[in-house]
Amino acid sequence: MNKNVILSCAVTGAGETTEKSPHVPVTPKEIADSAIKAAKAGATIAHVHARDPKTGKLSHDVKLFEEIVERIREADQDVIINITAGGGGDWVPGSDDPARGGEGTDMQTPEERHEPVGLLLPEICTLDCGSVNFGDQVYISPTDWLRKQAQLIKDSGVKPELECFDTGHIRFANQLVQEGLVEGSPMYQFCLGIPWGADADAETISYMKSRLPENASWAAFGIGRMQMPIVAESVLQGGNARVGLEDNLYLKKGQLATNEQLVDKAVGIIQSLGSDVMSPAEAREKMNLRKPNGKKD
Repeated sequence: MNKNVILSCAVTGAGETTEKSPHVPVTPKEIADSAIKAAKAGATIAHVHARDPKTGKLSHDVKLFEEIVERIREADQDVIINITAGGGGDWVPGSDDPARGGEGTDMQTPEERHEPVGLLLPEICTLDCGSVNFGDQVYISPTDWLRKQAQLIKDSGVKPELECFDTGHIRFANQLVQEGLVEGSPMYQFCLGIPWGADADAETISYMKSRLPENASWAAFGIGRMQMPIVAESVLQGGNARVGLEDNLYLKKGQLATNEQLVDKAVGIIQSLGSDVMSPAEAREKMNLRKPNGKKD
């Protein structure tokens, strides 16, 4: 069991959730404020996406990321910032020509995905380690793109969080480590329960963690009703955890949640198991992160 847990809060995500809950933050101020509230509730890390303030949909606008990050950095509450670098990877085959992207397709190059990371230099950013059937669409991250993106992240001095939606993603993330594109102690995230990736259960966590390098750290999250069970299972198996409105909208059946409520509930679960949540300062030291002001040493 992990006695010192790093707890992330994914505050908004990119999904079509804003019409399902009024608590999903949309504007840069709302996203930053929600991240700060989550940190006050006990989150070690705030994982952020940007949304179009007018439509509530996913946005790649670097200016929006910049405002979110600046607002968090200017706050009195300390929290580690983790920016998504998943960017545009959604592919929906066109109905007339499957070789062309249809409605809902949103693709970015590795350089475009990296742009907010390279500009804002957060302490952590995500790196989605492979393609996967994601509901009724395909999320595309070819291996040559990922090598290029990993090199960009490495050059920036930001620590990548290696997002693994299925077991093959673990294999490729390990390959990035072996090739020297990920330095230091690698940090993995098991993304569980997403149709049609890895299942959200104890057996999947056990297998995925068994494939990691000895010096790796890892976390897991489950979506929907599996969010809190995976918090507990991850801690029991020696890992870290993630909650937040990106992955789950409900505190319990029929009750919509805020990010800070989800964090508070996760902290309670972690402490009930005899563990505690790391502060941002403790996690920075453990993971050997860059300075939190976005500047290179």
